[in-house]
Amino acid sequence: MPPDADASSAAAPAPETTTDRVLGGRLTLRQPVAGHRVGHDALLLAAFAPVDRRCAVDLGAGVGSAGLAFLARVGQAQATLVEIAPELAALASENAAANGLAERVAVVTGDVRVLGRPSGPPLPEAGAADLVLCNPPFNAHARHRTSPDAARARAHMADGALLDEWVRAADRCLAARGVLCLIHRPEALAELLAALAGRFGAAEILPVHPRPDRPAVRVLVRAVKGRRAAPALLPGLVLAERDGTPTAAAEAVLRDGEGLPPA
Repeated sequence: MPPDADASSAAAPAPETTTDRVLGGRLTLRQPVAGHRVGHDALLLAAFAPVDRRCAVDLGAGVGSAGLAFLARVGQAQATLVEIAPELAALASENAAANGLAERVAVVTGDVRVLGRPSGPPLPEAGAADLVLCNPPFNAHARHRTSPDAARARAHMADGALLDEWVRAADRCLAARGVLCLIHRPEALAELLAALAGRFGAAEILPVHPRPDRPAVRVLVRAVKGRRAAPALLPGLVLAERDGTPTAAAEAVLRDGEGLPPA
């Protein structure tokens, strides 16, 4: 795959950045000092993806964290990273090269909502992917104060219909029986299941808890295009013990690069 499917990302202004190692040093990511920073969400999303997938699309890729983490786990896969912010798309291209993944990655600077349409970019091709990773903006404007940082706000704020638009984009990108993996807040679960209805089924829902005595702060959802089976609630993942030390299960995923079962 070409390393960059949109030359405009090369001309993006360079933000002040840091270079950080994740997955126990298996992946090195350059990312902006200000704005949205790579955290657990992207790594959990990549770990929830099935390892039998070979053609992935990462929607809202940022600096490439989820897509590149998936490629680090699955040696035969390729990925198209889609990011609307040119400066982040440029960093995604750089990160792919820095991690020896450039030949397996295409970076597209564009709006998720036009993917797979005649007016959209040539990549990703409609109906060609077997996996979509989706880390959509989380926070409804009505419930959260908007960040003054434009990049952080774009990453975290969502209008009511945006989740449905991202699920529609994933549907257009995926072949029949393709898998959508998505991470979101638990309070959006009803909205998410409504967006999946009629397009995706057999959804597996994995709650993510900060500690064993705390409510879930994230849900991971994995669903299959064209299936009609009912959703299933999986045993939750707990990130830390009551004293704050990471659990063995969290360390296996976030440090050792293992997948989240069943994957």
